[in-house]
Formats: sequence, C-alpha cells, structure tokens
Amino acid sequence: MEYFGYIAAFLTTASFLPQAIKTIKTKDTESISLLMYSMFVLGVVLWLVYGIVIKDIPIIIANIFTFSLSGTILVVKIINK
Repeated sequence: MEYFGYIAAFLTTASFLPQAIKTIKTKDTESISLLMYSMFVLGVVLWLVYGIVIKDIPIIIANIFTFSLSGTILVVKIINK
C-alpha cells in the first residue's frame, strides 16, 4: 500500500512543475490568485510538518518538492504585485 502513497505524492507534486516552469519563464502571474497560493503554500508547510511528526516518508518528500515548486510560484507572484 505504501506504493500508492509514493505514486500519489509523485503525481500531485509533478503537477506543479509545468506551472512553475511557465511562471519562471514568462513571469506572468496575473491570472494566479495570491490568496489561493498563499493558503496552499501554508497548507503544504503544515502537511510537511505533519509528515515529519508521523515520520511518513512519502508525505515528507512530496511536500518538500511541492513547497519548492508552489513556493517559487508564490514568490514570483509577490514580486510581480
């Protein structure tokens, strides 16, 4: 069953890669909601803390990468504001 966790973690994390690449290349964040991304990044940080507390490797790995990608998008959004 742990494989499901790894697969889910990979898919949900990888889904941010195209948006992060596009945002970095174009610097276009006009259609991205600052509130939504702020809430999402905070949620990811909380999932990461939760994963660390319960020592769940798929949750930890997924949220480290998701935080990196979504955090990058959020930073570009804030810089563009």
